[in-house]
Amino acid sequence: MRNVVIGFLGTQLDMGKKRRWKPTPSLVAHDHFDVHRLELLYDLKFNRLAHQVKREVEELSPETEVLLQQMDLDDPWDFQEVYGKLFDFARGYGFDEDREQYHVHLTTGTHVAQICWFLLTESRHIPARLIQTGPPGPNEDIPKFDIIDLDLSRYNALQQRFDQLSREYSDQLKNGIETRNPQYNALIDRIELIASNSDEPILLLGESGTGKTQLAERIYTLKLDRRRVKGRLVHVNCATLNGPDALATLFGQRRSYLGQAGTERTGLLREADGGVLFLDEIDELGWNEQSVLLHAIETGRFYPLGSDHEITCRFQIIAGANRDLHTLAAAGQFRPDLLARLNMWRFTLPALRSRREDIEANLKFELSRSERALGTQVGFNADAHEAYLKFATNPATQWPGNFRDFSGSIKRLYTLAPRGRITRTMVEEEIANLRSSWAAATSDTDFTSVHHVLGDAALDIDPFDLVQLARVIHTCQNTPNLSAAGRELFAMSRQKRKTQNDADRLRKYLQKFGLDWETVTSSRGGQD
Repeated sequence: MRNVVIGFLGTQLDMGKKRRWKPTPSLVAHDHFDVHRLELLYDLKFNRLAHQVKREVEELSPETEVLLQQMDLDDPWDFQEVYGKLFDFARGYGFDEDREQYHVHLTTGTHVAQICWFLLTESRHIPARLIQTGPPGPNEDIPKFDIIDLDLSRYNALQQRFDQLSREYSDQLKNGIETRNPQYNALIDRIELIASNSDEPILLLGESGTGKTQLAERIYTLKLDRRRVKGRLVHVNCATLNGPDALATLFGQRRSYLGQAGTERTGLLREADGGVLFLDEIDELGWNEQSVLLHAIETGRFYPLGSDHEITCRFQIIAGANRDLHTLAAAGQFRPDLLARLNMWRFTLPALRSRREDIEANLKFELSRSERALGTQVGFNADAHEAYLKFATNPATQWPGNFRDFSGSIKRLYTLAPRGRITRTMVEEEIANLRSSWAAATSDTDFTSVHHVLGDAALDIDPFDLVQLARVIHTCQNTPNLSAAGRELFAMSRQKRKTQNDADRLRKYLQKFGLDWETVTSSRGGQD
């Protein structure tokens, strides 16, 4: 392979006959590195020096071909000009990597040129390695010569440090909880990558209680650590922005608004300048507010109420929603153009019932958090721990409130624990309490879902069957597929059967009422 070196003429270091060391001629002074061709970039103002250096190189190494490439620069410190001309040079060069190895000489040229060389080689617009040369040290005759290889995959120690840092950021997003659910871990890894490298909006979807608010806060902390933001996190609950004050709360208000003295308000968007605006429950935001918000996100500008002057501020967006925004947009309840702007990076957080393998790790986390809050140490008795985990991980346990239910349950056990121990009796009482509260909360809404699916035909169903069918529909609408719904509904009886075709059992049950999976789930709420 022939070695080709590309570099700028050193308008200072390559000048003068009595200089002990000149970077460009020194390239051919190394026995271990033969330069077959030297492409020397120079400005016409230094034409004489370029030809002088060419002769010096040819005298030192007659086998080196020196090609002078004229590149005139109005301002060698103008990044746009230097990068643009080097980029054009690279595109028109015609690299032949099968026959030649390319190197870029970093020592000559301005610091701006060195940065441009690095960017072009790192992006492979120039398929080259970098060469750094230097004068010989005291009592040395050979100039310094180093090849910088930008292929980080060859540097195992560096790669391991990058991988470790990435894992630390992912752990930070998981709040240090050792989760095992593959779907959730893959989601967190992707969020870590996006949050570290993109300033575009992030949309967090999922049922209430799946942890959208906590994740948004940790994404902000990650962005702060990665220096992608400098400002604060401003949390906006869009469900509370109702009535005439909604626009003023978001965008601010002048004291003289509506022709009367009032309170001047900064507005939440201005408070988020340079930071992150977290729009929680954005599916509850009014139509007018959506319109003004879209303009502010796209342009970074908006008018406070009563002001004739636009405010300019820049912020990053994280939005959270419990309901399917595409369904709302189709129904005319959410602006499609705002959805398109927010939908750049979209993540749906799985429900707790879909992450049962993570329940034990979250149990440890909730205990530790309660200990820090109350200042006392509490633990489970062995039989109590086993009983609680058996209940919590059972497919029949739906956790309708997700982590809100789970966290509240642990706090109650922790607070009521006598002498710092959670007993089996306490666990059984807590389980009964959860089941009772869930039954009370879902009874009315479940019967409504039966009527929604069957219409007037629901009036002909016996009350006994109505209760059972309501539970089946509720389970189907909150599980990803027919098999998963069957596993939850037949969680106990399936253990006693030799064959466990839960999906077929559920399909036959639905057929009794003239239903199928598609009909039942076509109206599922809050799904993405």
